[in-house]
Amino acid sequence: MLELISLIIVLSAALAYFNIRFLKLPSTIGLMILALVLSLFILMLGAISPLGGFMQNLVLQIDFSGFLLDFMLGFLLFAGALHTDVKKLRRAKWAIIIYATFGILISTVLVAVAVYFLLPVFYQQIDFIYCLLFGALISPTDPIAVLSILKKAGISESIETKITGESLFNDGIGVVVFLSLFSIASQGFDEVSTSHIVILLAEEIVGGISLGLLLGYVGFVMLKKIDHYQTEVLITLAMVMGGISVAPVFHFSGPLAMVVAGLFIGNKGALEAMSEETSDYIHKFWEMVDEIFNAILFVLIGLELLVIPFELSFLYVGLLAIIIVILSRFISLAAPSYIFKLNYEFPKKTFLIMTWGGLRGGISIALALSLASNMERNLIVSVTYIVVLFSIIVQGLTLGKLVKRLK
Repeated sequence: MLELISLIIVLSAALAYFNIRFLKLPSTIGLMILALVLSLFILMLGAISPLGGFMQNLVLQIDFSGFLLDFMLGFLLFAGALHTDVKKLRRAKWAIIIYATFGILISTVLVAVAVYFLLPVFYQQIDFIYCLLFGALISPTDPIAVLSILKKAGISESIETKITGESLFNDGIGVVVFLSLFSIASQGFDEVSTSHIVILLAEEIVGGISLGLLLGYVGFVMLKKIDHYQTEVLITLAMVMGGISVAPVFHFSGPLAMVVAGLFIGNKGALEAMSEETSDYIHKFWEMVDEIFNAILFVLIGLELLVIPFELSFLYVGLLAIIIVILSRFISLAAPSYIFKLNYEFPKKTFLIMTWGGLRGGISIALALSLASNMERNLIVSVTYIVVLFSIIVQGLTLGKLVKRLK
């Protein structure tokens, strides 16, 4: 495993260098495109040499789903939240809460219904519960992809705050909704009661937020009592490592815990518990962690092409799913805004930017890979991969141009 991680880091560094030196694309998009090209080259090489098979076996050894959801996601969410201004989030709190809850549920149902009725045209009928699972894993916007690309898109501060806040929280909600549906798919409707689902949701959401507040407060108290930036950086690292280890034990949402803890330390902690020197070191340390883990993640997404199952019918379904996901995203933003009277905050162009800027990423792929083989796993994994590639490459590269065009 150590050799495998070393190889991935070396590969990430080499591709990052090539991108900065020659392609000059946004780092996440450039790295993923280069890793995709490398994967295609390895697949072609595999037809005439044993190298392709060797690389495929190597990628199969990586538990992408576990590595991202149980480990890497906590670091990336904490880093993203640490650099987010709570005052700006507070001004848009109702929009963020509504989009991260009602928006996710509306999108999940819309995607599921559309896929259920249109899928037989290109493939075959599948159970509705699997369509709901696909809807749940593809609906949350990925904060990792969103945060890295928004910085360069030139979006107004107001819209950027709403997209950032929504993406930080809706993936935690999305994971909880996915886990609830996964329980139903695994055990059957008859075996899972409504009370069981409500308890699971409460445990994950309330427990995650409570754990995040506890971690943030304990970290805040410790940081306030000392002034030694090396130890204070270590304390923030311990908060994340401890938090992502403790959350699964109590069935709490690790992603929500890390977002809350990051916001607590990045705002109250930075203002009241850190010297200027410490704050500078902590922010720079987590900026580096964010950049390094982002590089590794998007290289891994590109390399997953080596092990993604492929059929021509999956490609057709994937192209159809891209349209369904984008339309569902627009409706899931516009409908709650109309129902909850949020229209005054949003010119019509804002919905277009938030729809196109709602990128899907590694979290969706990780959730798809966590499915059991009897849950239409091959179809869902392939279609999810196609949607994610389109989202990051096409939407990510054209978001800035859309913003300029809409002025």
